[in-house]
Amino acid sequence: MPDWFEKTPIGSLVDTAASRFKTKEALCYESNRWSFSELKEEVDHVARGLMQLGILPGDKIALWMPNRPEWIHTFFAVAKIGAILVPINTRFRTRDLEYVVRQSDAKMLITVDRSGPVNYLEMVRELCPEIEIGDPNELKPETCPELRRIVVVGDTNHRGAIRWDDVLSSAWAIPSRELEHRQQMVDPDNPALILYTSGTTGFPKGVVHTHNILRNVSDQSNRMGMTLRDVILMYLPLFHVFGLYEGPLMSTMTGARMVLTTLFDPVEALQLIEAEKITVMHGFDTHFHGLISHPNCLSTDRSSLRTGLLAAGMASSEPVARRTQEILCTTVTGWGMTEVGVGASMSFLDSDEGDRCLGSGYPLPGYEFKVEDPESGADLPPGEMGELCVRTYAIMQEYYKKPVETSQAIDHHGWFHTGDVAVIRDDGSIRFMGRYKELLKVGGENVDPVEVEVLLMSHPAVAEAQVIGVPDERLSEVACACVVAIEGQDISAASLMDYCRGKLASFKLPRHVIFMEGYPMTPSGKVQKFKLRELAEGNLGL
Repeated sequence: MPDWFEKTPIGSLVDTAASRFKTKEALCYESNRWSFSELKEEVDHVARGLMQLGILPGDKIALWMPNRPEWIHTFFAVAKIGAILVPINTRFRTRDLEYVVRQSDAKMLITVDRSGPVNYLEMVRELCPEIEIGDPNELKPETCPELRRIVVVGDTNHRGAIRWDDVLSSAWAIPSRELEHRQQMVDPDNPALILYTSGTTGFPKGVVHTHNILRNVSDQSNRMGMTLRDVILMYLPLFHVFGLYEGPLMSTMTGARMVLTTLFDPVEALQLIEAEKITVMHGFDTHFHGLISHPNCLSTDRSSLRTGLLAAGMASSEPVARRTQEILCTTVTGWGMTEVGVGASMSFLDSDEGDRCLGSGYPLPGYEFKVEDPESGADLPPGEMGELCVRTYAIMQEYYKKPVETSQAIDHHGWFHTGDVAVIRDDGSIRFMGRYKELLKVGGENVDPVEVEVLLMSHPAVAEAQVIGVPDERLSEVACACVVAIEGQDISAASLMDYCRGKLASFKLPRHVIFMEGYPMTPSGKVQKFKLRELAEGNLGL
């Protein structure tokens, strides 16, 4: 018998949604609204424009753009024509941008000229100075030799770049039947996304997923009781799987309406909850803390809220989770990661408050979990803490062009070793406790301390640098740089932070700098980061 879940390409979601839901509203952004039928028209228009520019199946399209409708149109359009989308974190700056565009072999970069105070085009010029004199259809910059075109969404023309409006106006040259033929050729087992996530190597790793991630979204929608009557508030960035899966994919799959914002702003979110009758919202404890602690919260009509996904488990998230149940709505907890799916485990709508606020849910269909002793590799019984391992249909294909890291993460039995500390209880539910790896979690963003340390070490006055996480009321934790300066060099905390600014994404920047003469070490010569953390917290009065 065939598998119960029919494999379908991501691009077909908009076609099916347009057929099922027709004129029902699909998307609201600022003062603009689209029905599901109108959404399909926009997607097809972009898809034909990309085909006219010569995009072929398997080509990588990098998308560096804040939340806006064009992000969604591009995502589904790229999937429809069998190309591969490479979403880029909008908080990345030139160093990260260059690495991702080069390492992913992106053939095209689609971006905006600016958004708020951020001048994206200026950073693109740093990445690709050839844009000033080169052929906009054949750039081939020295830093990213596979890159051919840069498309810019904006109101003005930019030398060396292709205007978004010109992409759309060229779509007429591609008949609809050619798009239909291209779409029919898309194999759902082929790659659709390369999602870059921080690792332990100092640079992001590209997680390759096929179109079959849709099964994970389908199972999540069932666990959360999603219907076409729901209204999703999506302020999470679409370049993250959390925002992408729970936003446009969930909406087109279930018929739920999505209200999209450019970024998270508690005032705007509370206004939209009341005005748009939001029923479902998502986020980390950072987002929910921002909402429940805002002075406008209690005076806002929150009666439409039905549920939301708030990942809990760690003791630090419990107070926010409990207050959220009281003030906003009953939430669903969960655990996931880019490599295995957003909702690998989730609680149920009728789970008790303890499970919702202190647990990480039960495995979704098609997921197996176990906890291993990280030293011996032995399986641990229920109730014992160890490294969480996952085996699932939704596991990534690979870390793009990183076979060693891929083989280190996925063993020969198909288990993905997460590096997360967890406990599996007698009833099969999971509780995420923290990380074995030294990644920091800053407001929901992974930060690899090695990457920050490498940049700090490039400063001419720095002899040694170690980065650890310290508690922060708003962001859960932030980076703290523990620095050994070169003797006789003039250096200050402010000058060191200024040195990092503009080179790293804002969430990676050290929020504290402590100067030290040395570090606590093990007998084998390794830095004892847990002791370093204790020293830093004491120094900062935490």
